[in-house]
Amino acid sequence: MSAFFRIVLIVLFAAIISPTLSFAEILPSAIKSALNRHKFNRNNVAIYIKETGKNRIVASMNIDKEMLPASVIKVYSAYAILLELGYDYRWPTKFYMTGKLQRGVLYGDIVVKGFGDPTLKTADLPRIVSALKARGIRKIKGNIIIDRSYFTVPKRDSSHFDKNIYSAYNAMPDALMFNQHMSKFSIAYKNGKHRVIKDIPGESYRVVNKIKSVSSSCKGSRSWPSIRVDHSTSTPILRVSGTLSKHCRKRSYNYIITKSYKEFYAAFKRQLKRAGIAYSGRMRVGKVPAGAKLIYTHYSPPLEKVISITAKKSNNLFARHLLLTLGARIYGPPANLDKGRRAVTQILNRYRLLDTPKCHIDNGCGLSRISKITARSMARVLDHAYKGYGKRWMNTLSIAGTDGTIRRRFRNTSVKNRAWMKTGTLNNAKNIVGYVKSRSGKLYTVVILTNGKRARWHGANLENDIIKWLIGYRGSGVSGGRDPMREELKLKDKVVWGDIDAAAIAGSYYVQVGSFDSVPDERFLTNLKNNGFSYRIISVENRFKVMVGPYSDRPQADKALQKLKKETPGAYVTQL
Repeated sequence: MSAFFRIVLIVLFAAIISPTLSFAEILPSAIKSALNRHKFNRNNVAIYIKETGKNRIVASMNIDKEMLPASVIKVYSAYAILLELGYDYRWPTKFYMTGKLQRGVLYGDIVVKGFGDPTLKTADLPRIVSALKARGIRKIKGNIIIDRSYFTVPKRDSSHFDKNIYSAYNAMPDALMFNQHMSKFSIAYKNGKHRVIKDIPGESYRVVNKIKSVSSSCKGSRSWPSIRVDHSTSTPILRVSGTLSKHCRKRSYNYIITKSYKEFYAAFKRQLKRAGIAYSGRMRVGKVPAGAKLIYTHYSPPLEKVISITAKKSNNLFARHLLLTLGARIYGPPANLDKGRRAVTQILNRYRLLDTPKCHIDNGCGLSRISKITARSMARVLDHAYKGYGKRWMNTLSIAGTDGTIRRRFRNTSVKNRAWMKTGTLNNAKNIVGYVKSRSGKLYTVVILTNGKRARWHGANLENDIIKWLIGYRGSGVSGGRDPMREELKLKDKVVWGDIDAAAIAGSYYVQVGSFDSVPDERFLTNLKNNGFSYRIISVENRFKVMVGPYSDRPQADKALQKLKKETPGAYVTQL
């Protein structure tokens, strides 16, 4: 071989494995073949497969390219809220009373304040009303006030992302969410005509039934009615029309029709009556009045269950609530989209997980054509989540062939029970991210993002082929290249920490207990020292941050955090 060709080979080999190059492409022949077989333009695919928690790369292509994420972006909000609030967090819904309670009669109002519980439903009402009755309330002379001020949300009930504007995935959030914003009704033939029956009776919406009942068979145009929601009046109208056979079975529907808090009021009022509590007042929307007395707090299921539903069922409404809840917690209520986006970004970047300039979260649920992520940032999040929470976190994702969005997709394949994934689909995006365990026992972090015209119909086949191949993979991968974001932040560390060896603290955990405009108060620092905590003060952009630590692992930092939160509720764990 000539000297020239030897030099060319050396340069090419260096381009693949050099730690100084961040955009190197590493593609096993099986993945190259799959790309060619499914006729994908390589500019429309980003692939990052690595051994979980290790710097061993199996495949890497376009990992820093901005890609449309669809629903895989839910992983960001789900992990951010887990880091901030923990698995056991429960959303409260608080019930207050005003006025006086005398001999079972409340001469005042019942006030209901929502804090964004996305799970509140009809089945919760008997327990809530029973608790009010246990307080001695037998009659309410006032009104029911609904406080939705914890969130600031658009007036529209549907996101109108596509033509299916009444479908569940288009539902918009509310601080007092109820039945996931769904109004359930059914259409059944009875006593000579078709009737439209509300699951929750009440005045939250009206029904106009123009169905023409016929005796011929339930086929074609005689098998489905025309249904639309009319918002031209202050009270929505459900308009049902068309020709329907009397032989058609009873059908039930879940539609976005009215405001969730109005549906809650109708159901709550009905449950009061069932429980024997007299009430003849009205609904008002407002804030909890000064002096109102808290009489009961209803709690949601734990966060672990909520993020599992969010990921496994790709629940858009739940994802929106995760984002807004974080916005309120970090930046104070009322929450809005901007606060939510900034909160998720801030929390994840405590651990240097996002490539901020290239990642745009938008609404947090994936119903967006302007959201952007990179495969590298997603892999960072997945690796960090596994390091902190292991199998417990993995099980919040869909399990191949078993549950969620990949229950059927991998049911009769070698992937069954060997992959924990989050999927995402839009017209021009088909994505899958998560973890795959090979037959050799190695766990891999997998990010496959396909965008463009072929993605919707061919993306899943490409992803399936790659994941099935990975199940049997026995290689060792290639040592990973440089991560530009992490390199840049290491340089900043040297400036921030002054004469402290940045390399010595890299990977350590700290608890940030304060960020101040000036040098922190001496009493504050003395209190930390007296309670046995060591700390450092760093100055960043004219802010003085007090960092307690370092701790070698997350459990130690979490233990310190629990003690520190008693004095400083806003404290949080960060990793350097």
